[in-house]
Amino acid sequence: MNDKDMTINQRIKHLRKDLLKLTQTEFGDKLGLGKAAISKMESNTSTVTEQNKKMICKEFNVSYAWLMEGIGEVFIETEDLFIDLLAKEYDLDELQVRLIEKFVKLDKENREAFMNFLKDVFLKDEQ
Repeated sequence: MNDKDMTINQRIKHLRKDLLKLTQTEFGDKLGLGKAAISKMESNTSTVTEQNKKMICKEFNVSYAWLMEGIGEVFIETEDLFIDLLAKEYDLDELQVRLIEKFVKLDKENREAFMNFLKDVFLKDEQ
């Protein structure tokens, strides 16, 4: 079955069982949840809370887009995880995400120069 065709509940089970090779108890322990909670999450009759979605993404470096919709790669690089979570938390569009990615990849000197430019443009009245 294609990841896009799965429900979030099925993707969680696939992640735990097939990709991470963890039992429900082991998976739950890493998230601070019991086996029963994981079992409910994996059943198609239960909804997954936003907090649990974020915990799964953070603990296992899972892409939020994959978890929610089956889009893209399952696992993301650690530095991309934080940007992915920021994008969801603050409803950032694609351009905003790309700008953040570019900014954090600048060396310290160029980041400082860019920040000074932004201060000059947006905070000149406050200085």
